[in-house]
Amino acid sequence: MPIYVYETIPEATGTTPERFEVRQSMSEAPLTRHPEHGTPVRRVLSGGLVMFTNSQSGESCGFPSGASSGGCGSGNCCMN
Repeated sequence: MPIYVYETIPEATGTTPERFEVRQSMSEAPLTRHPEHGTPVRRVLSGGLVMFTNSQSGESCGFPSGASSGGCGSGNCCMN
């Protein structure tokens, strides 16, 4: 089952949302309330896995979207 990220919807300006993860079936409806305290929530869309292939060697590289280590920004990308 996938793990979805949710965040609370701030009721006041300047309030930091609380993020949490929930393991749910893909067929389950998204949560609308925090399971512990009932605050309204929304599902957060996040990046998935990006696959690059080096056309010269055929080598595949998979880095999580927005990865700060091991990604193209660190010079380790097989697209170079």
